[in-house]
Amino acid sequence: MLDPEGVGAARLLAPTEPVPSGAGAVLVADTSVYSAVCAEQLLNNPGRPLARPWLVLIADAPVRPTPEARYRLRALGSRLAGTAVVPYLSCLRDVTGPEAAMEHKPVRAAAAALRRQIEGT
Repeated sequence: MLDPEGVGAARLLAPTEPVPSGAGAVLVADTSVYSAVCAEQLLNNPGRPLARPWLVLIADAPVRPTPEARYRLRALGSRLAGTAVVPYLSCLRDVTGPEAAMEHKPVRAAAAALRRQIEGT
């Protein structure tokens, strides 16, 4: 969950933890076929219904996703509130955590753009 307490932090849910009522779920995945399959399985899981979550795709390489990944991700579109793409940021490969990542200007810019897109501002 992104910032459930309004303090500027996200909270991860355990695989068996239910999504709190009123919370908007955000699925985060890279742009691989495997991640697309996992997102599809999560959306099809009757034991953990998600009411049209956002899908945030983190580019895992400085190239476009493969045709199979693009097809699978596009097919999920009707079950999502929206899809946002975070570009490949090479500096993320060399950070130890979120605080260290936010020291990089491209990461701060991508985070601000992502938040604006999800919040609709």
